[in-house]
Amino acid sequence: MYFLKKNRFILQIIKEKGVNLKVKSLFQRTFFALCLGILCGACRSSDVELSDSTGKKDMKKSENTPLVQDSTNADALSFSDSIPSSYFKTPDTPLADGSIIKKIDYNTKDYYGDGGEITKSAHIYLPAGYDGTRQYDVLYLLHGIGGNESEWGMSTLNASASIVKKIMDNLVEEGTIEPFIIVTPNGRSSRHFAETNSDYNSFYKFGEELRNDLIPYIDSHFSTKPDRNYRAVAGLSMGGMQTINIGICECLDLFSYFGAFSAAPTSYQSTRIASYVDSHPEYQVKYFYNLCGLEDGVAYASASNAAKLLARVSGSFEEGRNFTWQEVHGGHDFGVWYLGFYNFARIIFKQN
Repeated sequence: MYFLKKNRFILQIIKEKGVNLKVKSLFQRTFFALCLGILCGACRSSDVELSDSTGKKDMKKSENTPLVQDSTNADALSFSDSIPSSYFKTPDTPLADGSIIKKIDYNTKDYYGDGGEITKSAHIYLPAGYDGTRQYDVLYLLHGIGGNESEWGMSTLNASASIVKKIMDNLVEEGTIEPFIIVTPNGRSSRHFAETNSDYNSFYKFGEELRNDLIPYIDSHFSTKPDRNYRAVAGLSMGGMQTINIGICECLDLFSYFGAFSAAPTSYQSTRIASYVDSHPEYQVKYFYNLCGLEDGVAYASASNAAKLLARVSGSFEEGRNFTWQEVHGGHDFGVWYLGFYNFARIIFKQN
């Protein structure tokens, strides 16, 4: 009931705009209203504001001071509350031009439907200097309820404009991280995956597709390290839910790094996450990073219920060692989500 009360303002907006949802129950209307709210936030992804000394528009900076976490490792882990403006530019080096974004097609099944064979597409980022004789870590980066495999800006249509690509190129160029591969799939495990308004329940079947089809395809077609210690999964909103419900609580044997940015309202709560992880001590979580905007009326309550107090209820998580909950001023949009990606990209695979 708390969730319904918190989201009635969206229902009121829909009523005022004269939108006919053609559903009668409050639960159904609330769900569709939530979808609309997430879609509205996602649609602002192309309007992220940037700022630098040249007077160009820039991403809105958080008013928070940067969060710094102590670590048992030699170097402390620092989580920024803003992305340096230089990271929105392509590095001025020949090496930076070598990274590419490719479209891939792989065979899978309609896991939510009849189980029939289907073919889906995804995008993959290969770092500059990609070498088939060397093995790479892999991040699976997931979209929201109104998005698809291109929502993160990972597309072959305008790869040079991809913020994810620019951030990665800069991090690699300055030596902050070792190069790794990024895969952005479509998180709907249904033959209707291309329809952004298709049944949302197909999101909950994505674990089967990851395990049986997508990960085996990536490991067999690209030079990866085929082990959980070298895989990460992260996502925004509905993709954050998938990171928690599927990545941690279903595929813990496949991943060891997890990132949830504004995790959606159907995310498992901290007690359930703790129970699952604590009962599988053979699969250590190397890092679980969480970020949410304080003004996020869609996901703040659910995201905080899922993770904010996790280190207090589970012996498997320790603040600063393998767990972080970060809050910044912001809403349910890419101003927060790109920051989440930036911070997550800087910490994953460090323990390898």
